[in-house]
Amino acid sequence: MVAVQGTDKQGPIESICIVGGGTAGWMTAAALCSKLQGLPVSIRLVESEEIGTVGVGEATLPHIRAFNNSLGISERELMQTTEATFKLGIEFCDWGKIGDRYIHPFGDYGPAIEGVPFYHYWLKLRSEGVNGAGRLDDYSYGVSAAEHYRFRYPAKDPAAVESTFGYAYQFDASLYAKFLRRFSEQRGILRTEGKIASTALDPNTGFVQSVTLESGEAIEADLFIDCSGFRGLLIEQALQTGYDDWSRWLPCNRAIALPTESRGAIGPFTRATARQSGWQWRIPLQHRVGNGHVYCSDFISDEEAERVLLDNLDAPALKGPNRLRFTTGRRKLLWNKNVVAVGLSGGFLEPLESTSIHLIQDGITELIQIFPDKSFNQDDIDEYNRRMELHFERVRDFLLLHYVATQRDDSDFWRHFRSMTLPDSLQEKISAWTERGTIIAYEHGLFLPPSWIAVMMGQNLMPRGYDRRADALPTDVIARNAAAIRANVAAAVAATPTHEDFIRKSGVAATLGNVDATAV
Repeated sequence: MVAVQGTDKQGPIESICIVGGGTAGWMTAAALCSKLQGLPVSIRLVESEEIGTVGVGEATLPHIRAFNNSLGISERELMQTTEATFKLGIEFCDWGKIGDRYIHPFGDYGPAIEGVPFYHYWLKLRSEGVNGAGRLDDYSYGVSAAEHYRFRYPAKDPAAVESTFGYAYQFDASLYAKFLRRFSEQRGILRTEGKIASTALDPNTGFVQSVTLESGEAIEADLFIDCSGFRGLLIEQALQTGYDDWSRWLPCNRAIALPTESRGAIGPFTRATARQSGWQWRIPLQHRVGNGHVYCSDFISDEEAERVLLDNLDAPALKGPNRLRFTTGRRKLLWNKNVVAVGLSGGFLEPLESTSIHLIQDGITELIQIFPDKSFNQDDIDEYNRRMELHFERVRDFLLLHYVATQRDDSDFWRHFRSMTLPDSLQEKISAWTERGTIIAYEHGLFLPPSWIAVMMGQNLMPRGYDRRADALPTDVIARNAAAIRANVAAAVAATPTHEDFIRKSGVAATLGNVDATAV
């Protein structure tokens, strides 16, 4: 059978079938029922309670707030329902060297001066041996607040140091999916319980015509969105799209996850601790803590990986471990014919920087922007795939940076990265940084320059130079300005409530209990 691209059908899409629930399926359903409201299109989601979902992702990036806001979702209701805490960034332990610790914040380091990013002035002070310049982290409100377990909403005054950060959530992803299910069903999404037994393709075009459930019911649609997880029920099993395996760069291929009791102060940050053959996550929610060990089975056995996780928990486990296997990479096409793959069906990149839910959001957002009609114009499909390829590749590069910007050589796992040939796109970023302290900015891409700076400096990859425009100011003037910025940040953080107090007083608490919803 020769598959023909495109179709001779005309007119707007009238029916959409989402295959699979979980976070990907219900985020897709919620967005489509909101953005296509008022249009004559039916949306149906098929899922099976028996199959279940992966459900280990519990940390997000600030972009999730824009997604929720666009749907009119109340932050207070969302956080209460999902037992969420606030997130100012990610703390990385033992990545550059064992004993190192830094925070990748959602914000910048100091204000630019005459159009030159502040970190170049800090590099100048450092190169001249100026005493008292402190850490670059001392110029970031987000880092300092996270280190002191403090939180507040960003100030509305752009001149205030308290306006210079963003925030995300740490929540129970399964509860988020349930929250979005209620949201979607209240707005007309039809949910069908059942397992898909077979898929029918059009003999002329190769497009998916229908899926048939084990019950015998056949569901037809114009557009199918595959949220079936690693199986890729439509995108791979039916259309045989193919997969780009990125294990040569990101070799971790397994994970063990389990929740523990919540003990001690709740930090407004996720923690990622480098281990001998991978890394361990810790994500504090209101009612529990999510934990996991991501590792490469070429360097450690499953039994030893589990022991590493259990030996490094800081509280009793609430249930047994959930074991996952995966291959990092993405489908060769995330949109093939009339099927769009969203979530794990489209690809997987380890959750080192909490990008899993964001890549779902990217897939949904790009689909809405390039929404098809029944003709399924190939140029539109190609554009979608081009954009998603960039999203995945730039996240891949950023994750790989953590593994190669390191001085660790204490295990075969870490030595593996020392001889690796990097993607040209990442090598270009690293070379520009080490030579002249420049971060090459992308027009498209998730992580902005401050994120790259956080990881490179946090893992001891220091540039040999700085922007020479910083020499226009005398060193003593720069030093006085720097001292004033540090003092301003310290004072602002000291006046910020603790993370737990803010959760209680702002009315978003569930397990912790609200004190006074009008107090903040």
